[in-house]
Amino acid sequence: MSKGITSQKDNYATWYTDVIIKSGLADYGPVKGTMVIKPYGYELWENIKSALDKMLKDSGHVNAYFPLFIPKSFLASEAKHVEGFAKECAVVTHHRLRTTEDGQGVEVDPESKLEEEVIVRPTSETVIWAMYKKWIQSYRDLPLLINQWANVVRWEMRTRLFLRTTEFLWQEGHTAHETNEEAEQETLNILSFYQNLAEDYLAIPVLTGIKTDAEKFAGAEKTYSIEAMMGDKRALQAGTSHNLGQNFAKAFDVTFQDRENKEEFVFATSWGVSTRLVGGVVMAHGDDNGLVLPPKIAPIQVIIIPIAKTDADKETVMAHVNDIVSQCLKKGIRIKVDDSNNSPGFKFNEWELKGVPIRLEIGVRDVSNREVVLARRDSGHKQSVKLDKLLKSIQNLLDEIQKNILHKATDFRDKNTYKVKSYKEFKDIINKTGGFIRCGWDGSEETETAIKNETKATIRCIPFDSNPKGMKCVYSGKDALYEVVFAKAY
Repeated sequence: MSKGITSQKDNYATWYTDVIIKSGLADYGPVKGTMVIKPYGYELWENIKSALDKMLKDSGHVNAYFPLFIPKSFLASEAKHVEGFAKECAVVTHHRLRTTEDGQGVEVDPESKLEEEVIVRPTSETVIWAMYKKWIQSYRDLPLLINQWANVVRWEMRTRLFLRTTEFLWQEGHTAHETNEEAEQETLNILSFYQNLAEDYLAIPVLTGIKTDAEKFAGAEKTYSIEAMMGDKRALQAGTSHNLGQNFAKAFDVTFQDRENKEEFVFATSWGVSTRLVGGVVMAHGDDNGLVLPPKIAPIQVIIIPIAKTDADKETVMAHVNDIVSQCLKKGIRIKVDDSNNSPGFKFNEWELKGVPIRLEIGVRDVSNREVVLARRDSGHKQSVKLDKLLKSIQNLLDEIQKNILHKATDFRDKNTYKVKSYKEFKDIINKTGGFIRCGWDGSEETETAIKNETKATIRCIPFDSNPKGMKCVYSGKDALYEVVFAKAY
């Protein structure tokens, strides 16, 4: 075990925090519930962000930025939506501080009370729709496809680094359309982008489907999600896409002249993923030695460890190292050299902890043999590669590692997904082994709530491949309306 990391079997939650802190992804902020994303963690987020941003821009979406502060009155316009965030809202009541009478501190200046209190955005629907009312007059203004990369604040009571923090980073898309059909297609298109991001870049296999009414986004007509299984067999909601219908358009009176010159409310969507994806990568792939990062999003894809005992040896080795780095950089490979004075063993542990996909070892003997040693983080396998074949070998190995990490995660999920017919079997799995349970559900909120209260498992989604034919509800015994996936979740 590297650097005193708690093992997953001993305490999974502590293992998770240990890995994040010790690998240099993040640290706790000075305000309870906040986090500082350190450079290594932020670069990981930037790589995830870059992949999704390209998908969005290639499909015609554009980025904008909306204010952090939202007038309190805006939230009253869409009561159902706000109800989902009311307990988490941070409220600004004054705009100024003053020095205390003793001159030793500061206090709120009572004379600076705001005429209208403002909310620090928990999400931006209300402020964005207030602007869309100004910008949309005709069907010619549609579709409006805007995304923003931003921070939001939700005053969480129970926090965990990356997964649930008081302030976090995300993207939130908000679109307006002529018809409900267009809005529905947009919602599903975005869901496919999220699935692509999770599986092709993060190497995390996901289930896709629709949320139940009890689990959908407040104010939405339909919510779709991608659901991933973590290393402790719990589910992580990794992204959501919402068809808002005309709810927000009606709340903010956003209308347009349609093609028949009639006034109509626009149809809307919203969708988002956040820095919780970083936590998902940690939990889906990490082991007792630390991170295991998919090459496509790893901040460093190859770490070079030069091994030399004398200055002369180091000079000989570094001449070859510099040539390797130059070749890799030309091919867009993210490569770094650890030429610190730490021992090779320390360096091996350090970069294993950080999850770098490939470690390249090169010493004087390797130079004389015109070869290097490549070690894989995902499997630990080592191989010697001739220098004249090194570049191609690295490229092939990065592709192979990316596929293998996805394969391992998919195999883990599939082995821990169960189909059950009885509630006893359901409870045994949820309480003893964990995992995803596919079963029949009668479609009633009473059944859904009862199962949640009794087992703490929730319906993660009604998967697109749901097939309830011939199934009975696992709880009520009635004919199943849906085949659903239950799990305990983060």
